[in-house]
Amino acid sequence: MSEYQYYEFVAIDQPLTEDQQAELRTISTRALITPTSFVNHYEWGDLKAEPRRLVEGYFDAFLYLANWGTRRLAFRLPAEVFGSSATAVLNRYLVGDCSTAWTTGGHAVVDLSTGDDDGEYDDDWLDGSGLLASIVPVRAEVMAGDLRLLYVAWLLAVVNGEVDEDEVEPPVPPGLDRLSAALRMVVDFLRIDPDLVAVAAERSAPLRIDDTLTELSGWLAQLPEESKDAFLLRVARGEGPRVRAELLAGCRRMAASFGAGGEGGRTAGELLAWARGRREDRQRAAQEAAARRAAERRLAAERAREAHLTQLAGRQDQAWREVLELVERRTAADYDAAAALLADLVEVCRREGTSETFADRVAQLRREQRRKISFLQRLDRVGVV
Repeated sequence: MSEYQYYEFVAIDQPLTEDQQAELRTISTRALITPTSFVNHYEWGDLKAEPRRLVEGYFDAFLYLANWGTRRLAFRLPAEVFGSSATAVLNRYLVGDCSTAWTTGGHAVVDLSTGDDDGEYDDDWLDGSGLLASIVPVRAEVMAGDLRLLYVAWLLAVVNGEVDEDEVEPPVPPGLDRLSAALRMVVDFLRIDPDLVAVAAERSAPLRIDDTLTELSGWLAQLPEESKDAFLLRVARGEGPRVRAELLAGCRRMAASFGAGGEGGRTAGELLAWARGRREDRQRAAQEAAARRAAERRLAAERAREAHLTQLAGRQDQAWREVLELVERRTAADYDAAAALLADLVEVCRREGTSETFADRVAQLRREQRRKISFLQRLDRVGVV
């Protein structure tokens, strides 16, 4: 199998200028470059640039996929959405090599990656097209003060063994029990254990966006006039979505729901153990359900066969005529049907105590059809002697 690498970068807050597009073109002559994206895939080559540099300088989201198992996501966000403690907030959640963050030029970059340890080629998602579009809404959630992505990033480090089992989890953000579609895609894409997410969510408070909106008017009222004017000016300049996200994030910080969350107090080892137990319970329940379904199917098949044999017992002479008609058609399928019908008659006669009479009729049938070797072989295979 040939190699496959897929790179996709997206500019969200601000489109690329013509000069920036020209700069990117020097990196790749075959990439699809637009004012909002850079997309390319490689089968026998690689990107002639460091993705980290491209994210820092040009793009707000990045996805990488290789068919040997490596997967990577990165998001560039305005540092101000985390407030004055951006570095502290990020450092609480993003640890290890697979879950990192840094600040640069007024932005915070969240970089997440995972690999396949078995060394085999990855059969999932060999074509990366469309994946980032389904994931990128997560960025808007974080910009609005939703820290679930950061907690999921910490779970990624736990899964990859980069967190000591004695280490206590960071604050658990609200809404972990009801992930958005985009965040579920992140969990799937990065191969984060869904059972680990589920047990972590047990101490996650509900995510109440309506409560934040209710509190927003009070938070806006205490803002300085110059700050309000600055927000209005940015909206007029077309930054409405970004301004909304910053306002919601600021309101959540005031309400201590941003950067705080519920203090779970559980260790990484406890979460892994509970996830393992949950997975075993789920697998055991699935096996028991499968066994019940199999038993129900067997019972239904037995009842159907009993009904068939009862019906056949009442029309044995007609069944024998059907056998002769099938044999005379001289096709493989008809020989099979005739042999199967005779096998059922064997069972009927055994139950009625008329096996000797049946054996005589079969012997006569064999003599009459002795030249139909293929049919006789079928009788031998089903045990009609």
